Amino acid sequence: MKKLHLIYYIAASVAVLLTAASCKKDMTYAEMKEKERDAISRFISRDVTIRDHDGNELIHVGRINTISEDQFKAQGETTNVERNEYVMFGNSGVYMQIVREGVGDRLESGDSRQVIARYTEFNILADTVQSSNETLYYNTTPDIIDIANAYGTFTASFNTSNGGGAMYRRYGSTSVPAGWLVPFTYVRLGRQTSDEQIAKVRIIVPHSQGQSDASSNVYPCFYQISFQVTR
Repeated sequence: MKKLHLIYYIAASVAVLLTAASCKKDMTYAEMKEKERDAISRFISRDVTIRDHDGNELIHVGRINTISEDQFKAQGETTNVERNEYVMFGNSGVYMQIVREGVGDRLESGDSRQVIARYTEFNILADTVQSSNETLYYNTTPDIIDIANAYGTFTASFNTSNGGGAMYRRYGSTSVPAGWLVPFTYVRLGRQTSDEQIAKVRIIVPHSQGQSDASSNVYPCFYQISFQVTR
């Protein structure tokens, strides 16, 4: 009798797993986008602290105050960090906070640069750090972006001459997520000086503006990224 009960238990467990997998598979794209929107909304409203896999605090995001593009422009294209402001761009769905505008110059039309990007990627839907190059392992092989500005349109790719950084190795693509390009209109690109620091931003990137895995599986990511031009 006990053996029979065990068989029933195993069969029931398998049925539950298959049903869950089927429900996930049968979820429509519209439902997946709605789930993504809900996840972003919760992320914005709660006091988020991002921790590593050992529980150590990496980034205190806090409760986010969203501002409109009009307010962003009225403030001189800045976000008030003390009020934890993020501007939401309606055309892309990207949220951005300029932590530091940076040193140097903005990337003007016709210009191109090679930029070192140091980042941490947090999967908002899975509530976990997904990738980062802010580790000793990637000190000598950071993510390097070749970027150009053509009349306000930015094109970029990850440079793999050093073997590629964490983003390239994780996702196997030289394509820079479209969401990563949003800050380049507003930050300055230079190198660290004794008095001023390089550009640093925090962005929330929906799947439509994200890396290949996020795009395929419809999930949003939070990034903290600093930008510094190469020598």
